[in-house]
Amino acid sequence: MMKHKEFSIPFSGLKQGKHEFEYTIENKFFASFEYDEFNRADIKITAILNKMSTVMELELHARGAVNVNCDVSNEPYDQKIKANMELAIKFGDEYNDDNDEILILPHSEYQINIAQYIYEMLVLAVPLKKVHPGVLDGTLESEALEKLEELQPKELKINKQEVDPRWDALKKLLTDK
Repeated sequence: MMKHKEFSIPFSGLKQGKHEFEYTIENKFFASFEYDEFNRADIKITAILNKMSTVMELELHARGAVNVNCDVSNEPYDQKIKANMELAIKFGDEYNDDNDEILILPHSEYQINIAQYIYEMLVLAVPLKKVHPGVLDGTLESEALEKLEELQPKELKINKQEVDPRWDALKKLLTDK
């Protein structure tokens, strides 16, 4: 994994107040984390660091799209990404990132690297089930979808007379409370 020096923010030389940093994330960023789920990525990140006397606040805002393969049809499509993250940065005796919302840096530290936070925020912003918009509205035509439709089980029609009467006795137990 690369060190990602371009994502290091040297806060020791900054004045108190808000400071804005902008980044463009492409596929090579994810490749450096050995993450290959995206075919292509184009995401704009805005990082706002609010430096105060004893604590700092970091806000991350991401907007853009990643090209992924659909889980149903395996067709590539652009999935829009929109994510936000807030992090409080405090100073202490030793480094501690156990809490998702609070980062503790040693007093001797002069910069913070936000690459890991950006990576986690973006990966978690993608839905677990990636479905092509054409699958949802029925406009996508692919061999995979045709085969799935062909292999889909036929609907079973159960009439009241075909139901085993023993089930009626069990259902009665549920209603006799």
